[in-house]
Amino acid sequence: MDGQIGIFCIICAMAAVTYATRCAPLLVLSGRTLPAPVIRFLSHVPAAVLAALAAPALFLQENHLQLGLENLTLWAGLAALALAIKTRGFFGPVALGMAIVAVGRLF
Repeated sequence: MDGQIGIFCIICAMAAVTYATRCAPLLVLSGRTLPAPVIRFLSHVPAAVLAALAAPALFLQENHLQLGLENLTLWAGLAALALAIKTRGFFGPVALGMAIVAVGRLF
């Protein structure tokens, strides 16, 4: 029973630290106006996070950099990117990328 109490205390401490790190900026910055350069910088964060998440899936196969014709996900991603730039849409590029991967794996 002693080990379970210790584990419970560790889980509670981890939850408190996670909650504190997520709430601190909200509590500190509430009611304040950020400077324009900070707002401009923060507007680029979602694109940077998306790129950081997508890049390994597009460029790596079996933990090796693959930029050749055999990298189907890279080509599907490039086609989806081109369509997204042209149409500024979301579902069309996703559907195109999925279709390219599905057809490529079929053949």
